Amino acid sequence: MATIYDIAKQANVSAMTVSRVINNTGRVSEKTRTKVKQVMEEMHYIPNSVARCLVTQESKVLSLLITDISNPFFTMMARGAEDMAHKYGYRLMFGNSDENLDKERQYVEMILSMRVDGVLFAPSNDMSIEHLRWLERQNVPFVLLDREVPGITCDTVLGDSRIGAKQLVRELIKRGHRRIALVNGLENVSTARERRLGYEDALVEAGLPIEENFMMSSSYVHDKQQFTLSHWLHAEPDKRPTAIFAANNMLAMSVLNKLEEEGVKVPEQISVASYDDLGMLEQVNPFLSVVSQPAYEFGQQGIQMLLERIRNRNQGPQSVKLPCEIHINRSVQDLAASSLIATY
Repeated sequence: MATIYDIAKQANVSAMTVSRVINNTGRVSEKTRTKVKQVMEEMHYIPNSVARCLVTQESKVLSLLITDISNPFFTMMARGAEDMAHKYGYRLMFGNSDENLDKERQYVEMILSMRVDGVLFAPSNDMSIEHLRWLERQNVPFVLLDREVPGITCDTVLGDSRIGAKQLVRELIKRGHRRIALVNGLENVSTARERRLGYEDALVEAGLPIEENFMMSSSYVHDKQQFTLSHWLHAEPDKRPTAIFAANNMLAMSVLNKLEEEGVKVPEQISVASYDDLGMLEQVNPFLSVVSQPAYEFGQQGIQMLLERIRNRNQGPQSVKLPCEIHINRSVQDLAASSLIATY
């Protein structure tokens, strides 16, 4: 592997001159700069990023730490973040916590050791506060994506989870559903709290009771989900839900799988709706009724906000709340139109 001294010898300049060309510092004539760059290209020289970071005090590397890369919402968010980072000359380092605090801690330690310029952070849950405090103590700029953490005041790019959940449940009620169950995320995640509140808001608005036995919680991450629908499906007919609202797309997939295992047809016997769609899986022939969020824009906006924070660390916290859209598709039966409820 070629070194800075090999480049200097081949270009007939000093190692200091090569260093100035690499780091774009000091006075170097355009003729010499062009010559050095040509030799670097011929010798396939790759600059030492750690050494360059020490000179320039920036790595041109940003980090994106998310909770579940298999979730299409976060996959598209990562795409938006990478595209925007590349546009501004930054590389993006990815991490996936699986909502596991130990794994998240390991990533934060790596982020600090790598001297990245800033972090986009989708926290596992409220206990992520300790990891965010580490970043604060080390003066590493960060922006929270999708989720807030109580006790942390910082830049955020969020969706309107409460409003989105309320609007979706409203649509179910409008279509004749009066017994609507909620399969939610864990209460130590801000979006789960907001989506539960939106669900309750819609019920109260329609004069419907909030029934604790129609609510359950599980992890948003598919591989960690442990719940059963049996107590709902095998209740007396007038006690069964006619619709299930899943608070994220991974929960919705689990709900659909469990209903299939029980031999319950969607939407003929029960309707299903979800917060967040299934990405490209649903684009051609959409089935699931959803609250759709602009995941790509989450990543784009996050990078833009992070770069602004890197340039101006003294400005006050900024917050962006991105709008959502409601799409009612084939997974929801219109009971108001049919006045017919299938038994199971």
